Amino acid sequence: MNNDLANIDNAIQMLNEYAREESIKPLISTLEELKKDPQSETLIAQLTEIWRNLGILQGTVLTYVPYFYTLIPDDIFGENE
Repeated sequence: MNNDLANIDNAIQMLNEYAREESIKPLISTLEELKKDPQSETLIAQLTEIWRNLGILQGTVLTYVPYFYTLIPDDIFGENE
């Protein structure tokens, strides 16, 4: 997992600009908190949970932030739980 501050900042900017769905706002808020503390296991777990609950909107996130998978641990689709 690579929580590079530039990647987090870029993800926030891209999602704010292009992904206006209400369901994505908690993801953006968590990214903003993660930017302040990129090693927080609690925030990473929260980000992962929000991601997994986005459903079809995961595609929207990946459209604008194709490297999103680097922001959360391993299996971004939750298939190996």
